Amino acid sequence: MAKFELKLPKMGESVAEATITNWLKEVGDTIEADEAVLEIATDKVDSEVPSEVDGVLVEKLFEADDLVQVGQIIAIIEVKDGEGSSETTSEEPEEAAEEVMADEAEEIVASAKESIQSSPEFYADSTKFYSPLVKNIAKKEGISLQELESLEGSGKDGRVTKNDILGYVETRSSKPQQAAPAERPEPSIKKPAAPISVNGEDEIIEMGRMGKMIAHHMVESNLTSAHVQSFIEVDVTNIWNWRNKHKNEFEKREGEKLTFTPIFMEAVARAIKDFPMVNISVDGDKIIKRKNINLGMAAALPDGNLIVPVIKNADRLNLVGMAKAVNDLANRAKTNKLKPDDIQGGTYTVTNVGTFGSIMGTPIINQPQVAILALGAIRKVPAVIETPEGDFIGIRHKMFLSHSYDHRVVNGALGGQFVQRVAQYLEAFDKNRDI
Repeated sequence: MAKFELKLPKMGESVAEATITNWLKEVGDTIEADEAVLEIATDKVDSEVPSEVDGVLVEKLFEADDLVQVGQIIAIIEVKDGEGSSETTSEEPEEAAEEVMADEAEEIVASAKESIQSSPEFYADSTKFYSPLVKNIAKKEGISLQELESLEGSGKDGRVTKNDILGYVETRSSKPQQAAPAERPEPSIKKPAAPISVNGEDEIIEMGRMGKMIAHHMVESNLTSAHVQSFIEVDVTNIWNWRNKHKNEFEKREGEKLTFTPIFMEAVARAIKDFPMVNISVDGDKIIKRKNINLGMAAALPDGNLIVPVIKNADRLNLVGMAKAVNDLANRAKTNKLKPDDIQGGTYTVTNVGTFGSIMGTPIINQPQVAILALGAIRKVPAVIETPEGDFIGIRHKMFLSHSYDHRVVNGALGGQFVQRVAQYLEAFDKNRDI
């Protein structure tokens, strides 16, 4: 028999590690190729790790809640000779070979445990992500959790890197000795909230991992961007009638449902090409103008939280391609099948608050983007209709678009003109369009 080393697979360019959330297999269980062995969570999305071979799980090198680096061995699977792509082999008798492999497995386990223990538990309460290396440096230098959370990181999504914390340590050590804790003034920020009274009839619910991340992300966005909103009402009667006419034919031909979302996404992508300065990010005092139009699409998870998978190069898709992309991401979000790459690289986000009956909303910007569009519910309303023969009142299908944007870099003219252009594309929709 040979041993196969199951490693944490690469999950995207910006994903370096993941937390094990649940083992789906136990030691001694038989595993088939492509069968999920464990569940993991990154700071972006939850996913499963499948086995690459048929075999039996003989060793788990990590436990639930352990942090694992990409490429690190997480389990040992016993396979038949010749089946493992990363197996251990030997020309010694079978018993001796198995003894050697057992010794190697013990060394792997010891190394893994040492790596786990080196990551201080003191920083586990933070809602921010820190690599084990950063945590170890912080622990060694006596940096408190409050100090660590106050650092501005230069890594992706503001992560604190090795150079960031080493630079802080150097600056910190060059400053005059701080006063004793009892003599220090009260900090001006991050004061603890007033205690909340709880009686015997109240229920205390622990926030989940995803809920904590969303809460942190929303607060950080409000602290980062100067949020401003523009609103516009849109007549989508032509779109409503066109979809009703073609949705059954489309589903029969394509095997996909035709919703309003791909039509709206198409209009947003066209408007971004007209106003590319809403498709940017801010890096300090520099503006990064994005070449690709990657539309984030807020979607519901099974637990009720929202996630934002991304339609890459949305401006290059026709309506059929857009519908397939929207349905695929929405369905995989509902079944927790999204991969880390599915939520990477978004440059602009669209959220549909109309799903919950809201006629409009003021969404929070999805950092590091600078704008987000909310789609309100479509309603039948009385409206003034202008014709060459005069004005009259008729029943029309209308909705509100709510555009939130970062006023540091997107002024009111640009923010308003952009959402106006989206509305113009929607109202000019060709009701005789083929699909």
